[in-house]
Amino acid sequence: MADGTRQYLQFLVVERGLAANTLESYERDLRRYREFLATRGKEELGAVSALDVAEFRGALRGGDAEHSPLAVSSVGRAVVAVRGLHLFAMKQGLARSDPAHEVAPPAAAKRLPKAISIDEVERLLDASGSMEDPDPRVLRDRALLEFLYGTGARISEATGLDVDDLDHLAADPAVLLSGKGGKQRYVPVGSYAVRALDAYLVRGRPALAAKAGRKASPAVFLNARGGRLTRQGAWGIISEAAVRSGKPEISPHTLRHSFATHLLDGGADIRVVQELLGHASVTTTQVYTLVTVDKLREVYAAAHPRAFS
Repeated sequence: MADGTRQYLQFLVVERGLAANTLESYERDLRRYREFLATRGKEELGAVSALDVAEFRGALRGGDAEHSPLAVSSVGRAVVAVRGLHLFAMKQGLARSDPAHEVAPPAAAKRLPKAISIDEVERLLDASGSMEDPDPRVLRDRALLEFLYGTGARISEATGLDVDDLDHLAADPAVLLSGKGGKQRYVPVGSYAVRALDAYLVRGRPALAAKAGRKASPAVFLNARGGRLTRQGAWGIISEAAVRSGKPEISPHTLRHSFATHLLDGGADIRVVQELLGHASVTTTQVYTLVTVDKLREVYAAAHPRAFS
């Protein structure tokens, strides 16, 4: 068992190029696996049964005198490590079969996107600053948040946006977003976001761009040195506004979730929301319909004559 584990970890380093942190986690998981099997008198890989693997998975979730229960994600990683070990052992002739083949990692609980109410969105936007503020960074911050909520853009799409991607002065304002896998889509931009962008592009961005001198960035959203705003920088802007608004748990994705949820609450077709979000499949978007169940329940309670006795 120890020799097979050592060979497997060496294989992961040489052939798979596993990162040091991941390898350390696999080592720890497999050490615990060997300890578990030792209590059952299993010292050889070929002696392990599917029941042993399944019960090890259960032990990870339940914990014992020496170990605390693991989260589902950590159990999943450990089971993947064990499955990999047994598959490797079979292919290398260290064992005749793979007892872990049918023992799947535990399914993680589906986490619903966290959306905030329209009132909370408005408080967040106000907390980011005024469109009349003379500080270029305040104008940028307000434009960024208005843009994220007004378009449902991912944070990487907003920070990757160039001035040439904007068509906000057209009769029907829209923006070209570059999403995952290089897929591009046009998304309408609402009047509030257009006004915030106008204020920033006219009175804020030139002042920030001047900090970079001749090395001007084509990015829409600039940092204090005139370079492209990073994802971490954008996260910081949102976090600060969130704290000021009294809702510190807000993240960049919260605005994207709220954008989708509020559209569906307003009666938008799910396939339209799918296109706006840039989802390849409508099944990805359908998770937002679960978020709106409270809205449906509220409408039902108010409208149906026999909702309550």
